[in-house]
Amino acid sequence: MTGKILVLGASGNVGRPLVEALLAKGEKVKAASRAGKPIGGAEGVAFDYADRSTFSQAFDGVDRAYVLLPAGYADSKGLLLPVIEAAAARKVKVVFQSVFGVDADDSIPYRQVELALEKSGTPYVILRPNWFSDNFHTFWKVGIDHGEIALPAGDGKSSFIDARDIAASAAAALTTSAFDGQSFNLTGPEPLSYADAAKILSDVIGKPIAYRAIDDGAFVDILIGAGVPEDYALMLASIFYPVREGWTAAVTDAVERLTGTPARSLETYARDHIAALTA
Repeated sequence: MTGKILVLGASGNVGRPLVEALLAKGEKVKAASRAGKPIGGAEGVAFDYADRSTFSQAFDGVDRAYVLLPAGYADSKGLLLPVIEAAAARKVKVVFQSVFGVDADDSIPYRQVELALEKSGTPYVILRPNWFSDNFHTFWKVGIDHGEIALPAGDGKSSFIDARDIAASAAAALTTSAFDGQSFNLTGPEPLSYADAAKILSDVIGKPIAYRAIDDGAFVDILIGAGVPEDYALMLASIFYPVREGWTAAVTDAVERLTGTPARSLETYARDHIAALTA
């Protein structure tokens, strides 16, 4: 593998540390984003999932690609399938960031994208990360600022995973063929409820944070009130159902198998991001 690696969503929570990890390994990287600006020494390229005219330049000179759909998009299948098709047509290896648990039902849009990739004939690795630890300083930061995280998660537990561990896993999958044709469910080291997580965050930042379980309707109303489009708010509410049912509590050793290093704990995440959590 001597070509460049295309990283979609290169300015995001996973994309940025992935670009850094690949550059540290001596790889040539094309960092794709809407703005198309260079990131950390990587070549910048403009990319828009909804504009296929941007695909050709992005894939030019590339033999591997990290494909993910950034937050904010509801039509995962409609936007991702053309990207998978473009990569497969060029025989570009795809490491695809999917979603934890979608292999349980082939009717789930993300699973349908996985199946299309598996049947495409191009080399692939599928990564299915659980809920991100990083959500606490991004999506749930307003709640932390006000001392209460309100979510429709019930008492369900999740094995939260640090975005840096997702990036490290992706870097491993992109720089060897040893994992080709495989799928990995990526998790942190332990299952935690949101009440558990709130306690850990409280202890680390020295500020009381509570968790309040709310229903889907209240959650959707909060999101819409904050300016989130209704279709995306409804999609976000729907993905808490597996949390309430206990399906996101599983723990795997996939991060260590891919990277040789155990996954970070939520406490480690919090200590490393204390500035962002308290800003």
